[in-house]
Amino acid sequence: METETATRWLTDAEQCAWRTHLEVNRLLTYQLERDLQPFSLTMNDYEILVNLSESEGVRMRMSDLAAATLQSKSRLSHQITRMENADLVRRENCESDRRGLFAVLTEHGMETMRKVAPHHVASVRRHFIDLVSPEALEELHKTLRPVAEHLRAQRGKP
Repeated sequence: METETATRWLTDAEQCAWRTHLEVNRLLTYQLERDLQPFSLTMNDYEILVNLSESEGVRMRMSDLAAATLQSKSRLSHQITRMENADLVRRENCESDRRGLFAVLTEHGMETMRKVAPHHVASVRRHFIDLVSPEALEELHKTLRPVAEHLRAQRGKP
């Protein structure tokens, strides 16, 4: 355990950057959630729909979907149950592994994605992309890429 003398406290500039990052992350997530509410979707729902819509056969193993969405298998199972009740997804057994399950995007789920995606992208543009210059976006990507790579490595996922 670190002692107080060994702690590398954040400088004022580091503290400011860190707290601004946290605030933007919370506020942006809150706003994007609000903008999905008219469609009766949460950000978690939308993220699952995106992952499934972009996967081969519009299906993913539940364990892979849990990893992709940073959810526990239990939490994802509850989320999928809610989404099944809304006819957005369905579960299918995995023929090669009797214990495995797939989450599969339904036709209604795909129609929902087609309807909601333009509104979500407009929200992302309005509340983030259009507020930052193209040069700053490029710099932000360069800045955050090593952090993302480090955190993926910590999870053991490339």
